[in-house]
Amino acid sequence: MTSILARLYLALFALPAGAAIPVEEFARHPQYDEVQISPDGEYLAVAAGVDGKRVLSLIRLADMHGVNVRPRGADELAGFTWAGPRRLLYSVGTRVGGLERPVSTGEIFGVDADGGNAAVLFGFRIDNKQAGTNLNKALPEKASARIVSTLPDDPAHVVIAVTRWNGGGDTTMPELRRLDVRDGTTVPMFLAPLREPEFLADHRGNVRFAYGEDAKGNFLVFHREAKTDGWEPVLDEQRDRRRAVPLAFDRTDVRAYWGCGSTDAVGALCTWTPDERHFDAVWSDRDAAIDELVTSLDGRDVVGVRTMPGRVNLGVLDRQADSIALLRSLMDQFAGDDVRIVSASRDGSRAVVLVESDVNPGEYYLYDRKSHQVSLLMQRWPALKPGDLAPMEPIEFKTRDGLVLCGYLTRPPGQAEAKNLPLVVLVHGGPYGARDRWAYDPDTQLLASRGYAVLRVNFRGSGGRGYGFVRAGHGEWGGRMQDDLTDATRWAIEQGIADPQRIGIMGASYGGYAALEGAVEEPDLYRCAIGYAAPYDLRMLLHGGDVAQRTSGANFLKRVLGEDEALLAARSPITRLDRLKASVMLIVGGADRRVPPEQGVALHMALEKRGIAHAYLYERSEGHGFWNEANRTAMYRKLLDFLDVHIGRKASAKS
Repeated sequence: MTSILARLYLALFALPAGAAIPVEEFARHPQYDEVQISPDGEYLAVAAGVDGKRVLSLIRLADMHGVNVRPRGADELAGFTWAGPRRLLYSVGTRVGGLERPVSTGEIFGVDADGGNAAVLFGFRIDNKQAGTNLNKALPEKASARIVSTLPDDPAHVVIAVTRWNGGGDTTMPELRRLDVRDGTTVPMFLAPLREPEFLADHRGNVRFAYGEDAKGNFLVFHREAKTDGWEPVLDEQRDRRRAVPLAFDRTDVRAYWGCGSTDAVGALCTWTPDERHFDAVWSDRDAAIDELVTSLDGRDVVGVRTMPGRVNLGVLDRQADSIALLRSLMDQFAGDDVRIVSASRDGSRAVVLVESDVNPGEYYLYDRKSHQVSLLMQRWPALKPGDLAPMEPIEFKTRDGLVLCGYLTRPPGQAEAKNLPLVVLVHGGPYGARDRWAYDPDTQLLASRGYAVLRVNFRGSGGRGYGFVRAGHGEWGGRMQDDLTDATRWAIEQGIADPQRIGIMGASYGGYAALEGAVEEPDLYRCAIGYAAPYDLRMLLHGGDVAQRTSGANFLKRVLGEDEALLAARSPITRLDRLKASVMLIVGGADRRVPPEQGVALHMALEKRGIAHAYLYERSEGHGFWNEANRTAMYRKLLDFLDVHIGRKASAKS
């Protein structure tokens, strides 16, 4: 085996005093990510960046030696799961149609912990010469598969969900199968009750719940007993007037934990059994939804709840739990950082811990119960040091209609109390269920490193505050969601944080729409606007892009946008350019399927037709967000030059 220890610890020189972090560092993908320990605690599986490609690194903890498993050709690692102590399954993405960002192939690959016995276990690229032989008994299939559950008592098999390809449009009902992780053979089990469900298995790997929205957007939950084939509906949003989601099982596999927010609590955790069939709350929060559950180190008990109203909060259910004791110790050791247990051996004797914060891009540590020690394994972005980054301050403000919103303010490094700064309002995409978080963010840190204050807002429609808050954004493109951003900007002015003559707004996807909509809705508020991979004509969005190609997606767009063509036109930036005063930059990916490039091209041409000078960046091979590091670096440089002219140093010098 080849030693990769040298790749884990990089000798890096600190930046000279006062030197800005190079733009390239913010454009890089993480060096290491997604660290999982094997069930027996002897190996690590790591997503690693090697020679510009995401590969699978397998590391033997006894001597920190290992091997890199490189997906073939231009493929890159997508995800992975330990099937057993010595066998790992992984998926890949490939570049199709000249697209830079890899697209999942739907295949499943297998490899041993030492890098041996690599094979394609499921998918269309199984070698026909070996298919059906002793080398590989599986046959090629035109279908996509995902791993639903491992089987702790049967490490030779996992449960997968298989969706057959049908040429686009609506997907078929997934079929659940038992997959042999050695030769790829499968045995059919039963069909899912929904077209695009999520699943929850118990601790033995039995798939017990399936849930999701039907084609009309009604949320459904189905339950089945471990030894039966039939599904029974146990929650219907329209009938029961609520949304609740099964999240985990208790140690007995009898009682299930559900996220069950109500009118009295934004976030709540309830227990439910098949016999009693009612929700009993064991934890609740009036302001924040469940972000993540905390389990015991062996993964069999739910012992805490994580939320993020601003920074991270931990609600404790079992003060005596081993993982809670460990977290308390580590929170003292890494004061001010967010500490999470991201993977543990089956007996809980070893665990991988992620330590991160707004100024710490992420460090992975190994906890060993026998020695009571934690040791550094690797860093996500080794070149970025906390002392060089800008702290993110949680903020609250009240909107014009009395709603209290949360967000984050980041001032340039070393200027924690500075006033009258050039400000960039950075709008997140999604928008529904997505949110800004207290964590390292490359866009925010890039802007702050160049002297800008950055304001990020979890406007109505965002995640983190329950489904009612998400639904409050339905039908509000260009309406109350836009008002929230305007009110946030005015709050920053009133607080003396922002120089009212040097404010820009930018974002990607929905955020790019909101940036241009803000520029035409409030022409005297923003000096510049940057739209990135964004829709500018809501009528076109209603009928175009990959979401609209599915019945469920088309119905979703009708619900969240509405079908009033006149209102959609009135809320589309491209129809209101007569109100535009701000300088504009457009960033377009020519291979974008979510928001087709015609959106950005149409706005570009409309601006040209009116003789409105603007910056325009079109990358033929990029999709919904730039992926290639060189392209990202070039985009960042052009973006910074644009901001510098309109609200930065050059703008200040002109004034």
